[in-house]
Amino acid sequence: MYLQHFGLSQLPFNLTPDTQFFCDLPTHREALNVLLIALQSGEGFIKITGPVGTGKTMLCRKLLNELPAPFVTAYIPNPHLTAAALHQAIADELGIRYSRNAGQSRTLAQINDYLLNAATLGHKIVLIIDEAQAMPLETLEALRLLTNLETEKQKLLQIVLFGQAELDEVLQKKSIRQLRQRISFSYNLQPLNKQQVADYVLHRLQIAGNTHTDLLGPLTVSALHFYTQGIPRLINILTHKSLLAAYGKGQSKLSWRHVQSAALDTDDTRTRILPWGFRRIFAWLLLLSCTLFIYFWPRLPL
Repeated sequence: MYLQHFGLSQLPFNLTPDTQFFCDLPTHREALNVLLIALQSGEGFIKITGPVGTGKTMLCRKLLNELPAPFVTAYIPNPHLTAAALHQAIADELGIRYSRNAGQSRTLAQINDYLLNAATLGHKIVLIIDEAQAMPLETLEALRLLTNLETEKQKLLQIVLFGQAELDEVLQKKSIRQLRQRISFSYNLQPLNKQQVADYVLHRLQIAGNTHTDLLGPLTVSALHFYTQGIPRLINILTHKSLLAAYGKGQSKLSWRHVQSAALDTDDTRTRILPWGFRRIFAWLLLLSCTLFIYFWPRLPL
C-alpha cells in the first residue's frame, strides 16, 4: 500500500466510522451541539437527517463517546424491527433481564420499571437509533408510545433518530403525525464546500501521520469537490484511490488527473464530466509546453 510512500502510520480514508478521524467542521459541530444541548435540556425526540454518506453514523458514534454521566445510552444500528423486537432490543441494550417468551406488554412493563428506577438514581436514558428511515410505521408508533413514559417533571426516555432524507418523507405520513409533532430539535447535515473538502482531507491525513500540507493543489481540491459534491464518504473513496494512483506512478502529490481516474473507477461519480474550465487549463498548459519546447529547441546544445 501507499503508507510508507506518503509517511502514514495508518490508512486515512477507511469507510468505517472511526471517531479518531472526526473532523470538527461547522456542519458536524453544529449538529453535535444541537444534540448535546437538546439532551441536556431533557427533550424527548431529536432528529438528525442528511444525504447518504454525509457522516451521520460517525456523528452518532461521536455522540455515544461524548455523552457524560449521568447519561446512559442504548444504541440500535439496524431498526428494521417489529414493535416487539424493538422492545427486546432496547431491553438488551439496557441490560434488562426478561423472558424471551414474555409478551410485548410484559417487556414494556420491565422497561418502564427500569426507567423509573434509573430516574430515581439521577440517570438519563438516551435511545439512539441509526438508519431510522428503515423503521416500519408500526415500530415508529411503538417508539412514540415509549416517550409517554414520564414523571411529572421529566421524560424517562430521550430518543435520537439518525436517518436519510427518506425519514422526513416517512414522518410526513398522517398515521404518525403525533410522532412528528413531538420532534422538538432537528438538524439536517449538509455536504462540504470546497474549502471544507480540503480541510477534511488534510485533517484525516494529519491524523494518519502525514505532515505535508502541499499534498493537494487547488485544482485537485476543485476536482475532488466536483466529483464528490462534498459527500464525505465519496471523498474517502476517491482520495484513497487517488493516493493509490499517485503511489503507483511514484508521485508525491495528488493531481486532478488522479482524482479523475479515481472518479471514473467509482460507480457514483463516473458519470460526472469535468467542466470546461479544467479541460481549458489543461489545454493551455499543453500549448504552453509545446510553445516553450519549440522556442528553446534550436537553442539546446546538440
